[in-house]
Amino acid sequence: MDHHQCDMRLVEAVDDEVSFDERPNVATIEEAVRTLIAATGDDPMRAGLRDTPARVAKAYGEWFAGYRVDARELLNRTFNDVAGYDELVLLRSIPVRSTCEHHMAAITGVAHVGYLPDGKVVGISKLARLVDAYSRRLQIQERLTRQIGETLYEILKPRGVGVIIEANHGCMSTRGVNQHGTSMVTKCWLGDFKSSKELRRDFTETIRNGM
Repeated sequence: MDHHQCDMRLVEAVDDEVSFDERPNVATIEEAVRTLIAATGDDPMRAGLRDTPARVAKAYGEWFAGYRVDARELLNRTFNDVAGYDELVLLRSIPVRSTCEHHMAAITGVAHVGYLPDGKVVGISKLARLVDAYSRRLQIQERLTRQIGETLYEILKPRGVGVIIEANHGCMSTRGVNQHGTSMVTKCWLGDFKSSKELRRDFTETIRNGM
C-alpha cells in the first residue's frame, strides 16, 4: 500500500473547479470513438459496434458528470441545531468511481470522510455527493483526496477533517505490471486531525470497528 497525506503537498496545485468549456458536440465525440475502435483493429461499422459510439458518448456524460457540479455549492446548506454535539461525524465506505487521467482506466474503491463539527453539520448525503462530484472527473487519487478534504474544511469550517481513500487502479491491474489485488491508500488530515495522533487513531479505529 502507498500512503500519502494531503498536508505534505505531494501533488501539484490545481484549480478545484474546472472552467474548460470547449467541449465537442456529440457527433464529434462519436467520430472520435469510431477512430479508437478502428485503432484496435476492428471495424467500427460492423453490427456489434455500429451503436457503440453513441453509447460511449452517453456513458461519458455519466462518468464525467462531476465537471458539471459545483462541489462547494453542495455544502452550503448546514444545520445548527446540534445540541452541542462536537464529536466525530464519519461517513464510511462511500463508493469511489473515478478515471485515471494518465491512462483513462477505472479507479474504484471507497472513501471514508469525517469531520469534527464546530457548531454546525451538513447532511450526510452531501458528503457522498462531494466524493462523487470530485470522483467523476479525470483524476489522480492524491488530488482527489485533497480536493474532498480541503473543500469540506473550507466550506463547513469544522475543527478538523479527515479523508481516507482506498482504491484499485485499472491502469495497474490491466496493463503494465498487471498486478491484481493491490490497493492504494491516500489520507488527508486537516485542522485538529493534523495535529493530534489520538484523533487520527480514533478516526481509523472507527472505520475498522464501526464504533
